[in-house]
Amino acid sequence: MTQLRGVGVRLSLALLLVVAAALGTVYVVVVPSLRTRLVDAKLSQLARAAPSVASQLPTNRFTWQDYVTVASASANARIIVYDVFSPPPTLSIYADSREVKSADVSDDAVALRALSALGHAGGIVTRGGERYAEAAVAGGPGGPVVLLTAPLHDSLANVALVRRRLLWSGFAALVGALALGIAGASHFARRIRRLERAADRIAGGDFGDTVHDPASDEVGELARAFERMRARLARLDHARGEFIANASHELRTPLFSLAGFLELLDDEELDEPTRLEFISTMRGQVDRLTKLATDLLDLSRLDAGRLRVDLQELDLNLLARTLVDEFRPRAAGRSLALVPRPDPAPALGDEQRVLQIGRILLENALTHTPAATGIEVRVDLRGEHALLAIADQGPGVPAAHAAHVFERFYRVDGPVASGSGLGLAIARELAELMGGSVLLEPGSWQVFTLRLPAGSSADAQPRGAGRLAAATS
Repeated sequence: MTQLRGVGVRLSLALLLVVAAALGTVYVVVVPSLRTRLVDAKLSQLARAAPSVASQLPTNRFTWQDYVTVASASANARIIVYDVFSPPPTLSIYADSREVKSADVSDDAVALRALSALGHAGGIVTRGGERYAEAAVAGGPGGPVVLLTAPLHDSLANVALVRRRLLWSGFAALVGALALGIAGASHFARRIRRLERAADRIAGGDFGDTVHDPASDEVGELARAFERMRARLARLDHARGEFIANASHELRTPLFSLAGFLELLDDEELDEPTRLEFISTMRGQVDRLTKLATDLLDLSRLDAGRLRVDLQELDLNLLARTLVDEFRPRAAGRSLALVPRPDPAPALGDEQRVLQIGRILLENALTHTPAATGIEVRVDLRGEHALLAIADQGPGVPAAHAAHVFERFYRVDGPVASGSGLGLAIARELAELMGGSVLLEPGSWQVFTLRLPAGSSADAQPRGAGRLAAATS
């Protein structure tokens, strides 16, 4: 009974109503129209035959009976010839093709109308409970009047036969439509229920089973949309789990380290250089905790729409110098080379957020670039965009991961994977908040590029040509 509820019943009833409406329209329109056409055709036949019969009526009255007996066969109608007596004008049957002068037509209304009009008349009359089509012609004031009459029983019987067959055909069509509707609706309902069960599994956190429907209709498209959603949620759930593990590790390591150093600092015999070294190490661990907390706070503000940017015209050249100066000690400590080559590039953005994005990209390069290789900070103008790019000669992001590196919590597995997987996601969302974007351009140099709208004074500045010129200090 489950299959007979819900959308299946509604679809079946809808199909049933459509078929019933179509059949009802045919019954209401076609049957009366057919009846009218058949009656009119009979009247037209008699109306055409009556003048011919009247005009060929012999002048010898004694031969009229023989004439109408023969003529009735060709006219396919009963023929009666009346004498006219007056005053007042009355009809008297003189000849009848039945060869019996029946009183049923002695005062025929159509014949009397033809006599009254001294011309033609026609119509439908009822005698003995049966309907007849008639046509009459009056020869003049003194007669005679010729009447052709034919029963409509055969024509009306054909209409009744059509009506019965239409009713039976309609009933069969309704039953077939109902069965087809229930079968089709049940098929669709089963597919929809599969999607419902898949949605319940996904809502319950089970992302293991794929959502598959090979059809190319709307339900199939919906199933494919569910599958894309499932795959996306599965990736996010996996990334979330990894993030929790990574965040727990990121939090636990500095906290344990801080706790250990605090215990060591309680040692009264600790010499001053060692104490300073411990304090410096503790400061680094606090910085790690602060950065993680800051990343999470930025993400929560971005999600809540509470993070605001102050758009103003910036000089990316000056910001590139600032980044180079800030990171030069770290780069020098690892034998990395920052090669600044400036090119003026006015841009529209928020200075602090641009610096934040630059720090994220530089830290990413410093983390993943081997020692004794190059890192470049580049600026340029391309069309209506100002570019700040961080290029490095590291191993680069594998092609399989390139489409996901800007997703939250996403970390590339490997010996140099580190961090929470939030930096590039924050960089991209901050750039979009300023009307720009962050792009990954793989090649011999891996390049992460911040693209911002160019400032209003860009046309007055010299443009870089060819590949990006690097910023200089």
